[in-house]
Amino acid sequence: MGQQKHGGHGHGHGGHGGHGHSHSHGPAAPVSRHLRRVIAAVLIPFAAAVVVGLAVLWPGSAPDHERTGVGFDRQTESAVVTGVERIDCEKANAGQVPPTGDTSTPLGRKEVAEQKGLCGKARIEVTTGKNKGRTFTEIVHPDAPRQLSQDQEVIVAYAPDAPRELQYAVIDVKRTLPMALLAGIFALAVVLVGRMRGVMALIALVASFAVLTLFILPAILEGSNPLIVAVVGASAIMLIALYLCHGLTARTSVAVLGTLISLLLIGLLGSVFIGWAALSGNTDDNTGLIHGLYPNIDMSGLLLAGVIIGSLGVLDDVTVTQTSAVWELHQADPRMGPRALYRAGIRIGRDHIASVVNTLVLAYAGAALPLLLLFSIAQSSVGAVAGSEVVATEIVRTLIGSIGLVASVPVTTALAALVVSADRPAAGGPGSPAPAPTAVPGPGGGPVPGATAGTAPGATAGTGAWAGAASPTGGFPPGRPPMGDVPGQQPPPARSGLRPGLGGKGRRRKR
Repeated sequence: MGQQKHGGHGHGHGGHGGHGHSHSHGPAAPVSRHLRRVIAAVLIPFAAAVVVGLAVLWPGSAPDHERTGVGFDRQTESAVVTGVERIDCEKANAGQVPPTGDTSTPLGRKEVAEQKGLCGKARIEVTTGKNKGRTFTEIVHPDAPRQLSQDQEVIVAYAPDAPRELQYAVIDVKRTLPMALLAGIFALAVVLVGRMRGVMALIALVASFAVLTLFILPAILEGSNPLIVAVVGASAIMLIALYLCHGLTARTSVAVLGTLISLLLIGLLGSVFIGWAALSGNTDDNTGLIHGLYPNIDMSGLLLAGVIIGSLGVLDDVTVTQTSAVWELHQADPRMGPRALYRAGIRIGRDHIASVVNTLVLAYAGAALPLLLLFSIAQSSVGAVAGSEVVATEIVRTLIGSIGLVASVPVTTALAALVVSADRPAAGGPGSPAPAPTAVPGPGGGPVPGATAGTAPGATAGTGAWAGAASPTGGFPPGRPPMGDVPGQQPPPARSGLRPGLGGKGRRRKR
């Protein structure tokens, strides 16, 4: 893999702080050439397989079909409301009283209520399509969830086979401006805070949507296996997003491997439990419409593909965080072995697991909140609710994704600990043993007794106070606080001849 360059903030010794060294989650120390070859030997075949999969499965255009005029499968055009007047709902014939006059049912009471009050009579002008300029009227009930106002832009459905007066109907409000403004604010916030990383993240986001819309969706519509398409597409998104955002480095490569193993586990568990629970994937009007238009699509496979793609975004976050944590732990103390690194990294990962699992469950519960309200209104038992296919689908989706996320923490932590511990950088590089200590000249030109370069008088290199300059990582050894932090212990006075920046003290001239 490409060798990382050492950033100026990675191992700097300055005189502005108590220990002029800072760790960042930016570029890590470059790994040895041998280790880069080992990682490349694993990832290059994987990347080649993804490219071959994209080439083999790449679709043409989505197959044509005759529009049904149902749901999203309708011809739509843009229009604008030119005026709204208030009229009596009974005169507008907006609702009809049930023929039997029975108002004991909710539907009957609703229709009776619609006869009372003032309705809105909206005049609407079509602004696109072959019938541009044509006008029609729309009656809006006073209790309708969407009210219309003058000069409001709307989306209308067009049914060419219907009678002329019924060919157009308002189906939604046009939201182009607020959505575009919100997207602009999001992009600006990402760039201002993330700077170059934010720019690369936005590019990766565009690339991910391109893979989704140009490859995954058309390939599934063309009849390819949804699971294989999802695995190839998710792998392509993972490679593009991780390497664009975090660089072509060994650290990123370990995160890629951890993500790949977790995705394979999610795919295996999904195949087993979606089939075992007999989940068809056809649970609402939209999936029913897809199945009606394209009967050859495997709907259960489509469900599994959704689980894999939905888990990928959170997996990236977990694996990158765990890999960075292990790398930083190693830089803080290069003497830590793989076992110690794993134990320290997994303690960080446990906090991540708790928050991520809770996030997933709440995200799915929020998306299904109207459905859960319906079950609550019906006073259904917990067992009946959980056993229904529409809820069981969400439960299986959540649990499979959560298992993959939980498994990604120990897997990625172990991989990162093994890789960073097996590294053997060249002599003089970051992480290599520190050079032999040299004597610090005293005021008269002779050495200060017991002092070496990078230490205070009376201390040895890398063991006493202010040992950061001699330490390969610039930090204090575990369990050793700096001089002056122990109660009753004072740092020695600065001497002439000590270089500025050692211990955060400057040169003091003798008067």
